[in-house]
Amino acid sequence: MKEIYGNTLGLKASEQSRLRNTYRRRVSPHEIVSPELARHLSELSRETHRQIGVLLNRKGEIEYVVVGNAHKLELPDIGRARAGQVRLRGLRLVHTHLKSEPLTKDDLTDLALLRLDMVAAVGVGDSGLPGVLHYAHLVPENGTGDFWRVNTLPDVHDGQPDVLDTLEALEEELNRKAAARTISGRDKAILVAVCLDGNRAHAEASLAELKELARTAGVEVIDSVLQMRREADPRYLIGRGKLEDLNLRSMQAMADVLIFDKDLTPSQGRHISEATSLKVIDRTQLILDIFAQRAQSAEGKLQVELAQLKYRLPRLVQSDTSLSRLAGGIGGRGPGETKLEIDRRRARDRINHLEKRIDALSREREVRRAQRNRRELPVISIVGYTNAGKSTLLNAITGSEVLVENKLFATLDPTSRRLRFPQEREVIITDTVGFIRDLPKDLVAAFRATLEELYDADLLLHVVDANDPSRDDQVEAVENILDSLDLMQKPRLMVWNKADQLTQEEVGSLLRTRGGVAISAVKREGLAALLSKADTTLFAEGASQNLGVVTQDASHTFGTLGLVEGSTGPDSKPLEEPLEDEEVPEQNLGAA
Repeated sequence: MKEIYGNTLGLKASEQSRLRNTYRRRVSPHEIVSPELARHLSELSRETHRQIGVLLNRKGEIEYVVVGNAHKLELPDIGRARAGQVRLRGLRLVHTHLKSEPLTKDDLTDLALLRLDMVAAVGVGDSGLPGVLHYAHLVPENGTGDFWRVNTLPDVHDGQPDVLDTLEALEEELNRKAAARTISGRDKAILVAVCLDGNRAHAEASLAELKELARTAGVEVIDSVLQMRREADPRYLIGRGKLEDLNLRSMQAMADVLIFDKDLTPSQGRHISEATSLKVIDRTQLILDIFAQRAQSAEGKLQVELAQLKYRLPRLVQSDTSLSRLAGGIGGRGPGETKLEIDRRRARDRINHLEKRIDALSREREVRRAQRNRRELPVISIVGYTNAGKSTLLNAITGSEVLVENKLFATLDPTSRRLRFPQEREVIITDTVGFIRDLPKDLVAAFRATLEELYDADLLLHVVDANDPSRDDQVEAVENILDSLDLMQKPRLMVWNKADQLTQEEVGSLLRTRGGVAISAVKREGLAALLSKADTTLFAEGASQNLGVVTQDASHTFGTLGLVEGSTGPDSKPLEEPLEDEEVPEQNLGAA
């Protein structure tokens, strides 16, 4: 006997019998609903004062009979038999509306999320006879942002559209849209940002940075969303309505991933994933993924793995209790160690192992730094926001060929080169990993062995993208990280890179108000002023008095001292004496 789904409590036996007899009825595959079935549903709905619905397949057979209340209808779990990005489910919903009202938001949401062929509502007249017919079907991605098309017929007896022809044309268009998309093999993502402090400009800048992070990670961004809220939703971070809109948009645009600009709690990530059936990641996870792609050295890979494990440990979730085992003996009966507990224990053991290995690497670095310090060679470390041009600057002043890309975090492993100043004085110059706003704490902790290089630096060159509209926020972010590492007492020289993209007036104003040196690492302009100031800070008498003070020397204006390749100015002495190895071993950095 066929089952009746939904709100069956309180139905009379005769009403339940008539509902079960509904399964015997048939509808033409070419019509939405037959007048006979519409009258049958309307009369039952009038008697029970409840919405009555059926799910029909493309043969016109009834597969489900569902009973709701006076206002809505909850569909049963119909699985994912035909659900897909370019195919519809093969079922259409026909149900009654007691007040002949149009299709509701719930009706249309079911249409989209379940990928039904069609949703139709038959209005119930005062006499119980069927009246107006509202129906809707999905539409492919379009410029208007519409997810569905809604139509109305004054009466079910009026000419209904051919359902089979409509569905065939729709699925053909969905296939054509899917085939037109570039087959790149990359994940397709929608970016989501939430502004809680009312500063929309800051939120938009952070969203733009998230887009660059996604591009660096190899993700195709198909859309971005920014929501203004007074406070975060504890369950979904964003509002429930916005989440439903995202769900619809992701299905229409065939997105695979939702990337949130703010860090999600383990609970929020789980609830959003359950509500959307999409992969959900936050800003920290995206940065960790980029670091995992970029890490080249064994040490870098260890540090990234440690950061990832610390991030994932509180997010390990296993709801299946069938994986638990039973323990025997007095006091030991009952569920034993579950699969989740085993995973967590293994993760903690791996974290302890990695921390010990990184500590050992840190001690090795300390020994190599001690050997280098005995040679009394000054060390210059290049720091700054990611993609500000640090590696380009290192290449420009040393003639090296360190990897340079217009991507965030192109450099992870520190690179050291020997640089010869005039008067035959040599220094070690080191390119370090770039910083970013809200850099994950676990990542900073994991890279402590690498960042320890900064503690032995005699001078920090803080490279800033002078043409970036968010340069002030970037400077603040870098200084906050330096302060957290107790490095703000180091002498620092502000290096305003990409100054060739500014006017002379803007450069002059920047140097007068912020100090430092303006350069263009790509065009090799202003490098002589930079090296002159670095030489003065490191070797001039009284230079040690500048410790902890950002250099405020604006005597060298950008462009007045261009650096000819292979020279430092009038004396034309070589800038660098390259060693045979591309990567200079630290223990040999001070060698003649």
